[in-house]
Amino acid sequence: MSEENSNTLNPARELTGKQRRHLRALAHHLDPVVLVGSAGTSEAVAEKLRFELEHHELVKVRFPESEVKENAPALAASVGAHLVQTIGRIAVLYRRRDKKPTIQLPQAT
Repeated sequence: MSEENSNTLNPARELTGKQRRHLRALAHHLDPVVLVGSAGTSEAVAEKLRFELEHHELVKVRFPESEVKENAPALAASVGAHLVQTIGRIAVLYRRRDKKPTIQLPQAT
């Protein structure tokens, strides 16, 4: 089996440390585009996140107090995205766009 190209990553394959650092740097200046309310994650939140990931590839999600560590991994898995980072109430998620991806990840070694 040949080594999978880093530009064809799927959520089942983990990001390398170099790829995570690259995505964190790109996400640094972004504002959260998806806000999770006190009701928690719902299908409406997941649908909004799918829409934003298709348009932006890399998004920040803001959670209520102390819910990010518990809910971010499940939300990322439900939309087929990589959980890049959680910091405070913010989670950074990445999913490569099917058509015309704009983010080029460093090669996996």
